Amino acid sequence: MIINDKFKYPILERVDTDIGRHYLDSNNKPVPSVTTILSGTSKSKDGLMQWRIRVGEEEAERIIKQSTDIGTAVHEAIENYLNGKSWDNFEETYDQLLAKKMSNKFIKDGLKGITDIWGLEVGLVLDNLYAGTADCVGEYEGIPTLIDFKTAKKIKKREWIEDYFLQGCAYANAHNVMFGTKIEQIVILMVDRNAIFQEFIVRPTEFNFLTRKWKNRLIEFNNKYNV
Repeated sequence: MIINDKFKYPILERVDTDIGRHYLDSNNKPVPSVTTILSGTSKSKDGLMQWRIRVGEEEAERIIKQSTDIGTAVHEAIENYLNGKSWDNFEETYDQLLAKKMSNKFIKDGLKGITDIWGLEVGLVLDNLYAGTADCVGEYEGIPTLIDFKTAKKIKKREWIEDYFLQGCAYANAHNVMFGTKIEQIVILMVDRNAIFQEFIVRPTEFNFLTRKWKNRLIEFNNKYNV
């Protein structure tokens, strides 16, 4: 698929701080990443801490690293495929072969709805507020959409992934402000380790509701950390 370079996206400069990842905005001021804001205001941290205690710190770190490595490999394969580059560059290890199977599923079934691509791994920033990198911006079934690729050990229920939708809303709103677009659709494309594919779509009415929730999370983060 040919990338339609409609917009000039900024290259974000990352800054790590005591409260998480930040990026420099156009005024050279560090602003928190979307994932830092969501993590800093998450209500599920207690459950995560209990899980770490239950499985042990070493095993928890192993599981997290494995998930991160698989996710990174799959994202790289998808990006290469959509850019028309060689994507099947996996090593003969268990994790890499698992990533290859998941990437194959994305390519076979998960990317068909993407009808136009404006950018991949694009930097988005709102001065003095937040910044982040979106997997894909373009059109999904002909509708302007913020698209995110997610890997999972097992397909998640919709009610478990609200933060994924809030992340998409944050990016879409930043894109709308930066470029005068009207993106009101979020699509999460997910493949699990059994190569099961699931599509989650947020349409305009829900998008507006989730945008309000995102703004409340941003205010909560700013108040919590005196931003």
